[in-house]
Amino acid sequence: MCWLFDLGNSRLKCAPLMADGRAGESIAIDHRNGALAAALDRHLPSEFDVAYLASVADPALRVEVLQALTARCRRISVARTQSRWGDFRIAYADPARLGVDRFLAMLAAQADCSGGAVLVCAIGTALTVDLVDAAGGHRGGRIAPSPTLMREALQARIVQLPASGGSYREFGADTPDALAAGCEGAALGLIERSLAMAGRELGAAPTLYLHGGGAPALLPQLPPARWSPQLVLQGLARWAALDTAR
Repeated sequence: MCWLFDLGNSRLKCAPLMADGRAGESIAIDHRNGALAAALDRHLPSEFDVAYLASVADPALRVEVLQALTARCRRISVARTQSRWGDFRIAYADPARLGVDRFLAMLAAQADCSGGAVLVCAIGTALTVDLVDAAGGHRGGRIAPSPTLMREALQARIVQLPASGGSYREFGADTPDALAAGCEGAALGLIERSLAMAGRELGAAPTLYLHGGGAPALLPQLPPARWSPQLVLQGLARWAALDTAR
């Protein structure tokens, strides 16, 4: 048995690698409470063959996860961003500067869209946007704070502003709603502008993919979007297929 692991800044997502080469049902573990080892004990088998890991987290946390996996599996394969993958080519001159989560999400979205142009948006701690044309060329991307990070940053500087709560409406009638309208609205504006500019650049609108823990809050305002919570894990499954073939 093989397992896939997507280690982000807030959560560790893991899923078994299925016989058809896709990620199975995933488990999300919030590692900010310091109980990562205990959570892994609850959710993972005591022994398995291979662990495939994609990590953009703090190096110390990555080491903690690697130590936990070493005690359980025979081999660990750490995914890294590649300049090319088949027809897919990244825009960055230095592949190491493009987060592996963005790389894997683009791989998965491009495969899911059968080679069509895609705009891949992740809403986690950060909000990232990446455009891939129909020929597999990565046109580049954007990075901004997510709505959650915006709220936390505001509350850190202005303590009377709540870091969460409120409901999105175009113009909030109280402070929590106004904060939701402002921070979620900023994210929506960035995604909508990216989609519009991508359509202008490519001559046709790309398929919009959304993933990440903050995406569900934005989905009602983005009806064209494809909600793909396992996008990074599915991309990691593609990585695993190549690793197995070597």
